[in-house]
Amino acid sequence: MIKNETENISKLKRKDQSFLQGTVILTGSLLLVKLMGILFRIFVTGMIGPTGATYFTVAYEIYNPLFALATAGLPIAISKMVSENIASGRYRDVKEIKKISTPIFLLTGTVGLILMILSAFVVPNLPFVNVPGAFYSVIVLSPTIFFACLMSIYRGYYQGLKNMTPTATSEVIEAGCKFFIGYVTSYSIIHFGMREYLSKGTFLGKPYATKELAEAAIMPLASAGAILGISMGAAAGFLYLFLRDKIIGDGITKKEILNSPPAQNGKGIANTLIKNALPIGLGAIIMNVAGLIDTTLILHRIQYVMSVAQNELLTHYGSKISEAVLKSKDGVHGFLMGCYSFTLPLMMLVPAITQAFGIVALPSVTRAWTLKDKPSLKKSINTVIRMTMLVTIPAGVGLSFLGSELLEIIYSSRQNAVAIASEIIPILGIATIFTAASTPICSMLQAIGKIRLPVKIISIGLIIKIFVNYMLVGIPQINIQGAGIGTLVGYAFILFTSMYMLFKSTKIAPDFVGAIIKPIIASLFCGVAAKILMWLLKGRIFNLVAVILSIFLAVIVYILVLLSIGGLSQDDIILLPKGEKIIKILAKLNLIG
Repeated sequence: MIKNETENISKLKRKDQSFLQGTVILTGSLLLVKLMGILFRIFVTGMIGPTGATYFTVAYEIYNPLFALATAGLPIAISKMVSENIASGRYRDVKEIKKISTPIFLLTGTVGLILMILSAFVVPNLPFVNVPGAFYSVIVLSPTIFFACLMSIYRGYYQGLKNMTPTATSEVIEAGCKFFIGYVTSYSIIHFGMREYLSKGTFLGKPYATKELAEAAIMPLASAGAILGISMGAAAGFLYLFLRDKIIGDGITKKEILNSPPAQNGKGIANTLIKNALPIGLGAIIMNVAGLIDTTLILHRIQYVMSVAQNELLTHYGSKISEAVLKSKDGVHGFLMGCYSFTLPLMMLVPAITQAFGIVALPSVTRAWTLKDKPSLKKSINTVIRMTMLVTIPAGVGLSFLGSELLEIIYSSRQNAVAIASEIIPILGIATIFTAASTPICSMLQAIGKIRLPVKIISIGLIIKIFVNYMLVGIPQINIQGAGIGTLVGYAFILFTSMYMLFKSTKIAPDFVGAIIKPIIASLFCGVAAKILMWLLKGRIFNLVAVILSIFLAVIVYILVLLSIGGLSQDDIILLPKGEKIIKILAKLNLIG
């Protein structure tokens, strides 16, 4: 019996990473992954244009709720249960958790795959969506659900062990495959499709009167080609996690297993897993279903405006909407939704960092809460909030001040779409602060046992977001800009409410002045400095160089202002690479005591 229980025990000692180590590993990987994702979206949407970007959006809005339904909060529940059992020395239960979760994910992943394939035949053709070109993108994205479910087993398990390396590595592999396979496939489809049209006047044997019409026919397949990289990336990420687990193992030693109490019966573990997962999963499902509803309603409201106030809408945008867009089958609604989609890669870069804070904080906060270790709990909560605000506030302000210039550089070949997107990005820059900061706060609520509470808060916030979007997008003079305002209002509610409930539940309050007010002051200084320098340099040197110099100046001003008002302590600096050396340099310059 002991032999069976210890068959898959690693030869290596388990890694038990600190909050900082885990954050550095996950943040580094997520930054790399998001950077590759942004480059991927830049190159691909630059090729397929705003309407093609809408195919992406529709495919993902179908994928996200189905993936949330398929996983149903199990990865976070696995991480939480593994962390609790590790803290209690119940290593046999830890092994059993992974064993039981595997068939569950195989089943839900298969069901999710089938549902998404069926959705491809229905959702894009619904009258209030009306983007039939998204069909191929949805079909090709379908296998991602299956492989992503299988990856969730290993990611949740190793995160509960406080070993973030497997998750980080798999994400980099996944992003690399997505980038290279997706870009090459999409480029090849466009290249060979246009070559056929230019030589024969056809695409796939069907004649087209103009180049624009031929491009419109190619783009649905080009979008699907790009998404092929996403599915292949998910398969590669799963393969890495599977092989790593088989070859290296999880690091739980033979001695730890032998000294562990007997595991609970499988039924008991499964019931606990599902009990923990359902409230978390419900929140994820609500968020993603709300995203699908939101996208659907935005598309519907734009179509509504086009039917009752077309002249007002077209007058508002002027020459930014071309004749080709008006004649295309996916119409003005597909084009404007694509303009909004152009802003999303920039907006989602910051939440990627704070997502790492939330993932890493969950086992640390869970452990402190389980052991009733209030000093450790207070330290963990305060560290997460300070780190979150020090990153999100300047990033959101910077995006609001320099977002339009970044869009001009990124999508230089799509000037009409950039002009529209530039009106949205300042609002989304501020909204980024709330979306990014809410993730780790909600994770900490779940870690202290308030599993259902984030679901309620998020549900209300998303209802507010959808309502505001619905009302504002229907106004011709506001239109797609209303989607940014809705995001700002909805996530502001989520952040403020979740923070209040966290402090009320733990009776731990952070240093609001040091954690929030001082970063706001420093961020405003850095944003203004960056905007002034950009205004002075724009048109005199290359825009890319001007933006880089402006961002560099913003970082310097932010740090200097923080130091001058006491917003950055030695404890914060020492967490950085070469932190002790940095402190010595700052001390010599009399910038820190």
